[in-house]
Amino acid sequence: MVIDINKPVSLLRRALETVWGLVSAVVFALLVFLSVLLALVLPDLAWRRGFAAGCARLFFRVALMPCRVTGLERLPEGNCVVVSNHASYLDGPLLFGVLPPRFSFVIKKEVTKIRFAALLLNRLGHKFVDRFNRHEGAADARRILRAALGGDSVVFFAEGTFHPEPGLHRFHVGAFATARQAGLKVVPVVIRGTRRAFGANDKLPRPGRLEVEILEPLPAPDPDDPHSVTNTRDESRRRILERLGEPDLA
Repeated sequence: MVIDINKPVSLLRRALETVWGLVSAVVFALLVFLSVLLALVLPDLAWRRGFAAGCARLFFRVALMPCRVTGLERLPEGNCVVVSNHASYLDGPLLFGVLPPRFSFVIKKEVTKIRFAALLLNRLGHKFVDRFNRHEGAADARRILRAALGGDSVVFFAEGTFHPEPGLHRFHVGAFATARQAGLKVVPVVIRGTRRAFGANDKLPRPGRLEVEILEPLPAPDPDDPHSVTNTRDESRRRILERLGEPDLA
């Protein structure tokens, strides 16, 4: 009779990961609740963002997801457009926790159906975009552009959504059209590790190392070049794919 000594170890590991996932989920819920309360009473947007970003960083420490961040010095001093790959629900809180508080995020409008989340995200000054209604989507894009012209730095997840399988999907042009119209540099950002920590099919997060790498900015797309938006999109995607270590799924 052959006894597989690895099986009990594997079962124990799964049990520990489940328990820690439950603890992490409870901590996340408590921090979101606290962030909402403070977001309702703090009068200044920078204060609200600073406190919520601190809560995000605390969550990743408690959840045993240490994050290594490189390239923060590459962010332009003025406002800009950040574009990143997207692999998990963790991506937004992670970037929000590591980027300066001057950044607002472009988020799919379906999230507003969760009233608690919508309340917090609105108070943090994030922007919503409708992915399915062309008329509403165009109106949302104009609001995002006005914010960028008004001095906001904006973060886009250029794939639009995330998928269970590893790989980089095609990029939408919205971020790059905004950069062209507002005359802003485009900063590609690579996120690694979040898919394994909390993928699309996962019920609970698991511990794991995360990485955020900020790449060299690209010049603002040339308003006199009809191909500048797609060229900047393609170059941003090429640079992210080069550093991501996942397949090209475009």
